[in-house]
Amino acid sequence: MSQYLLSVHGNDEIYAAMDPDLMQTTYEQVNVFNAELQAKGSWVFAGGLHSATTATVVSVRDGETLVTDGPYLESKEHIGGFWIIEAEDLDAALAWAAKGSTACGGPVEVRPFQGEPAADDA
Repeated sequence: MSQYLLSVHGNDEIYAAMDPDLMQTTYEQVNVFNAELQAKGSWVFAGGLHSATTATVVSVRDGETLVTDGPYLESKEHIGGFWIIEAEDLDAALAWAAKGSTACGGPVEVRPFQGEPAADDA
């Protein structure tokens, strides 16, 4: 089994304008999806994120630490939440992402984690 990051992309303006009843329905649908991931043994970890306006960026250059208000990327869209799952292969991860997208009502990006380096590569 491989691990994949399923990241949900969204927009603060859209979230702010969302009807509270629709937002509650979305939370409930995501809870059902989370329960299915857990029941099938694919759940590793998941979480929703506060607005990108709450981000702080830390960068070290030549030993100097620079801390700035975020987000790192200036964009209308940002990562609003994520799942880390285990799946047999990319096709299985994509199937989970389709269910996640349906549950949260937004696009879901799928990215595999890199494998661990071999002991003799370290």
